[in-house]
Amino acid sequence: MSRIDALRVRPREAGKALTPEQKRFNSLIRQIEQARETLATWHENTALYRQAHVQVVQPLQTSLIAARREWVFALDALLGQKGWTRTERKTLRELVRETAGALLDGNDDPALNAVFSKHGDTDFETERQQMLHAMKDLTEAMTGLDLGDNDDIRTDADLLQRLHEEMEAQAAQAEAERATKKPRRRKTAAQQRREAEEQQATQSIREIFRKLASALHPDRETDPNERDVKTELMQQVNRAYAANDLLSLLELQLRIEQVDASHIANASAERLKHYNKVLSEQVAELKGEIARVESGFCFEFRVEPRWGINPRKLGALLEQSARHLRAGMAEVQRDMRILTDAAATKSWLKRQRELLREADFGFF
Repeated sequence: MSRIDALRVRPREAGKALTPEQKRFNSLIRQIEQARETLATWHENTALYRQAHVQVVQPLQTSLIAARREWVFALDALLGQKGWTRTERKTLRELVRETAGALLDGNDDPALNAVFSKHGDTDFETERQQMLHAMKDLTEAMTGLDLGDNDDIRTDADLLQRLHEEMEAQAAQAEAERATKKPRRRKTAAQQRREAEEQQATQSIREIFRKLASALHPDRETDPNERDVKTELMQQVNRAYAANDLLSLLELQLRIEQVDASHIANASAERLKHYNKVLSEQVAELKGEIARVESGFCFEFRVEPRWGINPRKLGALLEQSARHLRAGMAEVQRDMRILTDAAATKSWLKRQRELLREADFGFF
């Protein structure tokens, strides 16, 4: 039986139902246990996924990038041949710049940049800066913020950082103006009650901490081995107290036998209410941490953000990424074969022109 199960409230008498606060306590500690397990699974399986990603996905990505690069130069070679209509040449140039631009994003490839520049009015970096500045102008128009000079914004990260700074400054200024213009209103009864409950919940945590600190203080232990054990336990207590982690403090109390399974069952409704408030905050914090870990995973591996990735099924996600890359490679190989046949290429270019037109008008 886990320490969580040992803390679960059980009816003191057969056939007697638990109170609402006792039921909520049981529910909250179970949610915390499940969230802890999920977080631990994320950390463990992300490390395994990272290793497998290096072995399986990265080689496929490298091969696909090389194949697409070769395809760009094949399109460029076609433009040196006769027999293409003006529309077909325009389509070929757009495909060259679109694919080369995607490959150049975040990569330094002089030969690819030369091909990109050859079929347009600007090189890749100039076009990227133009698009970035256009995005900055649009953001300013939509938000009413002044994001400064274009020369100070060289990357997407610069733009996002500037936007964040200006929004923070605007919020701070608005708060300062409210503070100077409006006198502080008297707190409502509900606000006063919430503050009192928060103080009482904090006091409950402090009481547990003091009991643990008194029992585990290493300086009061004469036996060297016991002193080491208490030092480690006291460090756990300090970490739990600093994190406002009530459940860990209760588990530590149970571990050193300061409380038993009946402790929570015998607690007053008011004390349980204070416990539940702190535990519900722990649940929210753990869920927020899980969301941050999941978001970081998606960012690191360029996975499309989705609601609730199961960290226990990252292997399926890895295989999905590998299948997608293999399909991309097969598509490039097919397109390369098409380019060897002029008639097939003309038919293919007609379809590509239609797709580019749909993209321009947002028909996806």
